[in-house]
Amino acid sequence: MWQDLFTAAALVLVIEGILPFVHPEAYRRAVILLAEQDDRMLRIGGLLSMLVGAALVFIIRN
Repeated sequence: MWQDLFTAAALVLVIEGILPFVHPEAYRRAVILLAEQDDRMLRIGGLLSMLVGAALVFIIRN
């Protein structure tokens, strides 16, 4: 189980690093836009991301 968790965390780092590596200007703009969002919108986006991720894990593992 721990190996799966660490593998998933490592893959998140790889995926998160793709955009700044390939297109740093677009990444910078995206970060600026995110910084300008209010807390409510960021929380909603985080919640949706968690729900989609949990659903995908459930689908893949079953």
